[in-house]
Amino acid sequence: MKSHTRSTGKPPPGDTAADADTGDGRRGRIMEATAAVLMERGYAAASTREIAARAKVSKRELYALFGSKQGILAAMFAARSARMRQKLTLPDVADRDALAATLTQFGATVLKEICAPSVVAMHRLAILEAERSPELARTLDDNGRGANHVALVGFLTQARDAGLVGGGEPATIAARFFAILIGDLILRLIMGVSTPPSPREIARRADAATAAVLALYAHPSG
Repeated sequence: MKSHTRSTGKPPPGDTAADADTGDGRRGRIMEATAAVLMERGYAAASTREIAARAKVSKRELYALFGSKQGILAAMFAARSARMRQKLTLPDVADRDALAATLTQFGATVLKEICAPSVVAMHRLAILEAERSPELARTLDDNGRGANHVALVGFLTQARDAGLVGGGEPATIAARFFAILIGDLILRLIMGVSTPPSPREIARRADAATAAVLALYAHPSG
């Protein structure tokens, strides 16, 4: 006996196999497959054919979603940067204490993300591939460090306009914040001579960077 239930054309709720075929599901699988292939093959030898095969999508779908291999990388790095920038919420910052809390939280999030083993491995790969595939390093920098710097400069510009910081250009303050926050940590992680910082060390570094820049760049009237 045939059912007379009309099909909606959508997968039933909780159908994970069908959910995996949504745009977001395919994007996630492609990015995961890209990371795996890059670690095994290197950037130059990583082919979109192998990435598509591992992600169980067609090359046409891959190109429709990302445009290119470099586009996949940009999306991977941009997603991490977006998570960091979510901490820069100016509307709640009305005084120096709130500013300090926001900077500290942002700093801790940045450290947690950039010290993740997968990110360190990507930096290491970018160095190894620098001569053959300089676009890997550019993509990593533009969508990682560069994007975070731009976001922090924008945040500090608004903080300056609100009278919360002074004595320097926002770009200079942002550069000083990152220099104190990160120091040579990433280099040491890439070289394998250090281990990822503990939550306590991350909190200490974030506190120190915030305290230092706010002491150096106090508002003239403060």
